[in-house]
Amino acid sequence: MLILVCYDVNTETKAGRRRLRRVARVCESTGQRVQKSVFECQLDLAKFETLERELLAEIDPKTDCLRLYRMPGTRGFEVIEHGVFKAVDFEGPLVL
Repeated sequence: MLILVCYDVNTETKAGRRRLRRVARVCESTGQRVQKSVFECQLDLAKFETLERELLAEIDPKTDCLRLYRMPGTRGFEVIEHGVFKAVDFEGPLVL
């Protein structure tokens, strides 16, 4: 399933800037960045639960925001892109 990870980490303190780097590192190891604080990840349920646990361990729920959108492969689902960024087609052929 496609997972959309969006986060907003309070960076007013040194600890907040450190949390931001750690959250981004977790996301970069799992998916692709599509905007500064938005990642797309193609995961099964077990990997999704692992990602959620890792991110929850990094954020401060009193000052930060984390949103995870689960988008199962349902009929009619589509992503419409505008601008210069073009995402990787997870369903297309793998070219090395």
